[in-house]
Amino acid sequence: MTATPTVSRERTARPSSAPPRRRLADSDGVLAWLFLLPTVVYIAALVGLPFLLAIAFSVSDVTGGDPSFDFVGLLNFERIFADDVFWLSLRNTLVFTAISMLLIVVFGKVLANVLIADFHGKWFVRFLVLLPWTTPVALSAVTWLWLLDSAFSPIDWVLRQLGLIENNLYWLGRPGLAMASVIAVHVWRLVPLAAVIMMAGLLSVPRDVQEQAAVDGAGFWRRMFEVTIPLTAPIIAIAALFGAIFTFTDMAVVYVLTRGGPTNETQVLASWAFYRGIEGSDIAQGAAIALFLFPLLLAAAIAILRAVRRMEVS
Repeated sequence: MTATPTVSRERTARPSSAPPRRRLADSDGVLAWLFLLPTVVYIAALVGLPFLLAIAFSVSDVTGGDPSFDFVGLLNFERIFADDVFWLSLRNTLVFTAISMLLIVVFGKVLANVLIADFHGKWFVRFLVLLPWTTPVALSAVTWLWLLDSAFSPIDWVLRQLGLIENNLYWLGRPGLAMASVIAVHVWRLVPLAAVIMMAGLLSVPRDVQEQAAVDGAGFWRRMFEVTIPLTAPIIAIAALFGAIFTFTDMAVVYVLTRGGPTNETQVLASWAFYRGIEGSDIAQGAAIALFLFPLLLAAAIAILRAVRRMEVS
């Protein structure tokens, strides 16, 4: 009679061996898909759908005046292959991207070294450095349009006062100077972004590695090329990739400064696709021109990412 309550109390106090039920918030697989869903929807809506529409339009005869879809096959591609401006735009795009990427990486590396230095007021300097990137591209390009004006350019005025030139240079009116001006403005915009990316890489380099190299007698340039650059090479490659993407697909600077002139000498694929497809109302041909950006940019991205992977493995 007296043992029964004791047994029941022991059974009550004994913990249950059944595993606790996992809630939905504890499921890693479900949470992973929930967090990825906004990104997937964003890419599908703003990248995937326009890309599929561009492919469909490129094999049609859709125009601004006649939106009806009629399949024409590869006719639009044959037309752009016979267009001299297309080949000029393709050449300009490659030159524009190659020179801009080189300058962005070099000046970004120099600026990153300056920004990590310890000096009074460095936070204010960092704020000023970021202004070209944070300023809307249209506003900054309009400012440069005034600075490079053919008649009232302050840059030409300063050069005349210094005795370096006699007449205005007409920065945006001569083919060579116009392309150089577009590249300079674009590099001015993207160098701060590259500098911030590289600055993060430089700050991740262990200080004791730099100090040990200095103790061993390595000077500034030797530490730069044998220690700093090899350790930050993947970060530099990522900065170059971002520079290539923003340069290859950019048309804002060209549109505001030169509108592709003079005589289409500064035309790039992105701007030429806009002029033919939107301003020229030939949507089908504009889509066909824009599609050439994809394989070229994909090839550049794959090459850079493979180089980053080899750097990380080695």
